[in-house]
Amino acid sequence: MTPTAPFAPMEALLVEHLPAGDGWQYEPKWDGFRCIAVRDEGAVALWSKSGKPLDRYFPEVAERLAQVGQKRFILDGELLIETRGAMSFEALQARLHPAASRIAKLSAATPALFMAFDCLGVGSRPLASEPLDARRAALEKLLAADLSYDLRLSPASFDRHEAARWFDAGSTALDGVIAKRRDDPYRPGERTMVKVKARRTADCIVGGFRRETKSDEVASLLLGLFGDDGKLHHVGFTSSIADKNRAAWTKELDKLAGGSGFTGKAPGGPSRWATERSAEWVPVRPELVVEVVYDQVTGERFRHGTKLLRRRPDKAPAQCTMEQLRRPLSAAEVKALLG
Repeated sequence: MTPTAPFAPMEALLVEHLPAGDGWQYEPKWDGFRCIAVRDEGAVALWSKSGKPLDRYFPEVAERLAQVGQKRFILDGELLIETRGAMSFEALQARLHPAASRIAKLSAATPALFMAFDCLGVGSRPLASEPLDARRAALEKLLAADLSYDLRLSPASFDRHEAARWFDAGSTALDGVIAKRRDDPYRPGERTMVKVKARRTADCIVGGFRRETKSDEVASLLLGLFGDDGKLHHVGFTSSIADKNRAAWTKELDKLAGGSGFTGKAPGGPSRWATERSAEWVPVRPELVVEVVYDQVTGERFRHGTKLLRRRPDKAPAQCTMEQLRRPLSAAEVKALLG
């Protein structure tokens, strides 16, 4: 076992309701940075969902995992930071800083924790091909003597009603609930779990922007997703940028201006309500990923303007696909698809 990215994280299908019946394990869907953690003797590596190394940005987590009694393991989990009694996604984003001195300061002031929910290998024993029940047992045994504030075991239940109560608790740390088949192996990169989200969100690429009518500051971000054809299609916009942040957004977008922008469906021309100025848009290199809250989707587009929730530096643009906008699967469709 070597400290490299050994697996692409297993993904989940969006469903309307949690599946019922025997054979399911329910877990919280944490609102943090997905992380594959690998330890090989004294070396610990942390890998993001997009396959980028994270241990540089979370040295305290790597150090904590190096203290576990078992010297070789692979864990799937979530990086979280708690500030003022609540989990803070913004604090996670702040860690992705180029200056080592800044990271060191933040890791001391707002230390991160690792929430483990799967085990893909222990010692010389690979576990990815084994059923979830076996992996969960191995995970609990591995961490039994090492659990602490900064190294936690994510809750799991076979009781659908208990999982539903996690929603009712209203915790800001939760993004929803995950359901996994207890007899399934770990399937890297495949959508073989199911999830119910607490809110309808999508991770989108900024493919362009429009400026204010009376200034050069950004007025709205133009959002895109990759289709099955591999092209970046315009799917909507968000204009809910806080006034205090517009100057910084404008400066950053101007540096990306002149890129390829949308390679598929592009923003339309002026409407009867638009002025010549407001109809203009600036294409940018498709590098920025943001998460937005939306209400309805029509024809693979957001029906209305969306609310800008946050940036997603942990997501690669290639991971932002149209699949996010497809309606949640019904119980019957989940059964037909997953058995």
